[in-house]
Amino acid sequence: MLPERLNALHALAHNLWWSWDPEATRLWHDIDPLRFRVYHHNPVALLNDVERSRWDELAADPAFLDRLDGIARRFRAYLGASAWGTEHARGLMKHGVGYVSMEFGLHESLRLYSGGLGVLAGDHLRSASDLGIPLVGFSLLYRHGYFRQVIDDGRQLAAYPASNFERLPVKPCLGADGAIVEVRVPNGDREVIARVWQLDVGRCRLLLLDTEIDANHGEDRGLTHHLYGGDEKLRIRQEVLLGFGAVATARALGLDIGVWHLNEGHCAFVPVALVGEHTRDGDTFEDACAKVRQHCVFTTHTPVPAGHDRFHEPLVREVLGSWCDDVGLDAGDVVDLGRVSPGDHAETLCVTVVALRLAAASNGVSELHGHVSREMWTALWPEHSASEVPIGHVTNGVHAPYWTAPETQALFDEWLPGWRTRPWDPEVWARIEEVPDEALWDVRNRLRLRLVQLVATRGHREFDPNALTIGFARRFAPYKRGNLVFRDPLRLKRLLEEHDAQLVFSGKAHPRDEAGKEIVAEVVRVSETFDFRERVVLLTDYDMYVGRVVTSGADVWLNNPRRPHEASGTSGQKVVLNGGLNLSVLDGWWPEGFDGTNGWSIGDGQEWQDEPAQDVFDAESLYTTLEQQVVREWEDRDASGLPHTWLKRVRRSIATCAPKFTSDRMVRDYVLNMYLPHAR
Repeated sequence: MLPERLNALHALAHNLWWSWDPEATRLWHDIDPLRFRVYHHNPVALLNDVERSRWDELAADPAFLDRLDGIARRFRAYLGASAWGTEHARGLMKHGVGYVSMEFGLHESLRLYSGGLGVLAGDHLRSASDLGIPLVGFSLLYRHGYFRQVIDDGRQLAAYPASNFERLPVKPCLGADGAIVEVRVPNGDREVIARVWQLDVGRCRLLLLDTEIDANHGEDRGLTHHLYGGDEKLRIRQEVLLGFGAVATARALGLDIGVWHLNEGHCAFVPVALVGEHTRDGDTFEDACAKVRQHCVFTTHTPVPAGHDRFHEPLVREVLGSWCDDVGLDAGDVVDLGRVSPGDHAETLCVTVVALRLAAASNGVSELHGHVSREMWTALWPEHSASEVPIGHVTNGVHAPYWTAPETQALFDEWLPGWRTRPWDPEVWARIEEVPDEALWDVRNRLRLRLVQLVATRGHREFDPNALTIGFARRFAPYKRGNLVFRDPLRLKRLLEEHDAQLVFSGKAHPRDEAGKEIVAEVVRVSETFDFRERVVLLTDYDMYVGRVVTSGADVWLNNPRRPHEASGTSGQKVVLNGGLNLSVLDGWWPEGFDGTNGWSIGDGQEWQDEPAQDVFDAESLYTTLEQQVVREWEDRDASGLPHTWLKRVRRSIATCAPKFTSDRMVRDYVLNMYLPHAR
């Protein structure tokens, strides 16, 4: 039991608002620094484990109490304040938005995400909260989540520790009668029961489904064990649980959703469930689809064909056949929703096709990805040219307060008033020109030092806190080419040694991606050789904490996917917010951000059919750009050691990219262009 004087800690610990407030984060750290680090920065675990004597000490500490009271006041003010949505999203206030995603990256202590898709969903939720948008998230509460990465004998292994929900900021979701909400979803000839949990994220909430309950069949209890695990049958059952469960949860809680946002094809069974509600009430299948289509919007995230789940017709019938009978549907019609050619029994159901067919508006996640998606799905609209295919784009962004380091936030607070409340405003960021070089360089040095300290802790290497530090942290999928920089080891060795530079890698390959795991192994092998041990490191078990430290600490962010396979990418946008510079292939968001003065490009933006030739060309461009441009600007110093030319490019990067690529701008775009036009 906490002393009464510290009761405000309970509310703070159980709302993730604290995670994007530096003062609140520092408060938790100062309670017990060692435990806070070991517990993956989880304040709920601190509340459970810190000794009573420590709480009594803090309750008698006037300075701590003043800090706590100030943070608690700001938290209450945040929850009650009006925001952008109050004036600009009035049409959503009655019914609200249902935002459905298979994963949410909200914090490293909550293993509900695997990578960019989930982190984007987390940023979407945080910005919706900041903007005052009445948005409710829906997902699954994974007992084991995505894997923790272990490197053994140079190879990636996967570990799946279980989560104890009592030590997480989740709570059972209660209905109007005060009972824990449970919902039922179809699963062949039986139903699966899912308990609903709630996670508060500022002014928004995320509702999470959990099937690990005694009333369920043993096989069904495992549906919420792992994210992206198992075979085709487990995947369709998870996606049915997500889609049908989201709709059932909304109904159980009396949430009258005005527009459903499907974040990737995994969510395609949301509109299928809604269609079933209408046919049960007597509508024809065609009329039901038309009604559902009016109030669903869809975001696709991948131009890679393997990223779009497909299910064979017999499996769809096995899982949904009984439900189809109950609601008066022909299971074949449901399968046809996911076929480019309805009636072709050799074609599988593609969830992306279902979502495209049942959404009033669809979008890619960058301008280039919108173009690629229109080309990719043109067969669905054979009467249109590719340019006329109704798939637009809303370019991804990142939540500025969450991804901007405390040191950078303090600098922005002093020099850029309004950056927290109007991060989409170019005039706010234009003031970066007024920041003295000395102040900007001091922040960069401190952020690089923190990264070097993490390298010492996790990588067991002594890196130079003053050396040019190049970062690469993301999923190790083959198309992202995490090993491209190693194509000419002698040239790389000479570059790193002669110019005092170092490479920091982090990332995971999917457990079943053998080619990706081989790239991880190659990075490990290179980092352990005599030539590179002091210059190259892999930080293992990439998570959101490592992501924050690496994206804020890197001077240069290396991004070299095979164009046009990167739908958007957001890690480089986080680098911008911390004064780092992007060195990237012109793919994803970078073609919209790069202007020749605010970073560097790899290659010339052309697309290749010959992948080996593309790799050779891009590697040469990467080496040449590093040698002839990047290191020269880095080493151009005045007598006091300040790199004025480099910092001019940093300012240009912040001024041109920061207002374009925040999730506040992104959510505003969704509200104005997709939510409001299609809300009830």
